[in-house]
Amino acid sequence: MKKSIRIGSVIATAAIASMALSSCGFSDSSGGGEGGSNSIDLLVPSYSDGTQGLWEDVIAGFEEENPDITVNLEVQSWDNLNDVVTTKVQGGKAPDIMNGGPFAGFAADDLLYPVSDVTSDDTRADFQESFVESASVGDTQYGLPLIASSRTLFVNNDLLAQAGVEAPTTWDELLEAGKAINALGLPSTYGYGLPLGSEEAQAESAIWFMGGGGTFGDADAITIDTPENLEAATFIQKMVDENATQPDAGATDRTPLIDVFIQGNIGMIEGLPPTVGQIEEKNPELDYSMVPIPTKDGEAFTLGVADHLMAFKNDGDKQDAITKFFDYFYTPEVYVNWVTTEGFLPTTVSGGEQLADDPKLKVFLDALPSAEFYPSTNPNWSATDAAFKSLVGQLAQGKDPQAVLSEIQAKSDEG
Repeated sequence: MKKSIRIGSVIATAAIASMALSSCGFSDSSGGGEGGSNSIDLLVPSYSDGTQGLWEDVIAGFEEENPDITVNLEVQSWDNLNDVVTTKVQGGKAPDIMNGGPFAGFAADDLLYPVSDVTSDDTRADFQESFVESASVGDTQYGLPLIASSRTLFVNNDLLAQAGVEAPTTWDELLEAGKAINALGLPSTYGYGLPLGSEEAQAESAIWFMGGGGTFGDADAITIDTPENLEAATFIQKMVDENATQPDAGATDRTPLIDVFIQGNIGMIEGLPPTVGQIEEKNPELDYSMVPIPTKDGEAFTLGVADHLMAFKNDGDKQDAITKFFDYFYTPEVYVNWVTTEGFLPTTVSGGEQLADDPKLKVFLDALPSAEFYPSTNPNWSATDAAFKSLVGQLAQGKDPQAVLSEIQAKSDEG
């Protein structure tokens, strides 16, 4: 995720957001209260071709229960969202509610309501604690966690069986399993899919660094160049050097590599909830399992990512209408349908309980309590994210791991 409005970046993590383009305006009203205290302007990005229709269904249900309140919907692509909200905020016409990723910059500029001002106690209490922490600046929660995405290891059962190995739980087991699959010598078939290309290099790095007891830092300090992270970076390089991955890992992006897994030519890869649907669509006969992410010592961990809803204060005359909308949207019957139709995980306790028996989501839901997050409320996270995407691939090209971490840390510190 990126920095605040002050440097023009409100783009969520690429792994979450599909780049489908869909947009419509705020009817005849703009933000900043021009639509009156009983009119809410809602700005959202498009996650899929069905995003606009899902929001229209939510709005129809809300307006039926609240006939005195009108919701004006505007849907933008993730590519356009930053420019749109920048223009609106600079023109004094911010939306009343926005769905985005980073929120700390808006909060620092005193543009947002604290969540406690626009939700009931019951709504706030239903959010899973790990997501509340990542939605807060200091002790104040400004973001309402909207969607959750965690990672898990997808394994090709046939390839593991042929190689005579079981699904790994530790780094050492992952290394041996990857080497064993590569040693099969099957055409264009590889052990562990290691995507260190620019698309999501920061995510793959986080999986390794945090899975080894390291961290990217917190809201106060970015910490990349640490002994724990060096150990993880060194092991990443070992995976490449000992032939446990696909060729050219430093330039491989996750999306095409997941497609290779779906085709049956990768033994193991970190995937997301939407990966399940992609397999059902593209290769439903694939024999695969989902298991927890292998870590240094086998301790439970997952990388969590969340997008948020946020409420702009504007003239301060829509607080009651915004509260009613949030409380309606986060009722289980409305929210769970929305989030699962989009292919993601709920951020609420009630939503997790409702989906607990879904075998396709269980491994993701079970991992959420141990989720760790990017330090996206740190103002230098944007520079850090960019540095990972441009530099960490050098690990697969033989560059000294200490030099790579030092370079990323320097770019982060520059901001």
